[in-house]
Amino acid sequence: RQEKKMAYKIIASQCTACSACEPVCPNAAISQKKGVFVINPVDCTECEGQYDEPQCAAVCPVDNTCVPR
Repeated sequence: RQEKKMAYKIIASQCTACSACEPVCPNAAISQKKGVFVINPVDCTECEGQYDEPQCAAVCPVDNTCVPR
């Protein structure tokens, strides 16, 4: 049985490629691919232990674009 990984994802169809999320990620888990931003689930910790909420979701200008996997 596999454990659920902590990680957020970016809904590509909603991403405006504004880049607000990339610099606030404390784990450098966010990068741009094919004109939108993506979150590497291996590196994403949902900012646990660093912030009260995931920073990508906090700064994203489009509601419900950075969401839990």
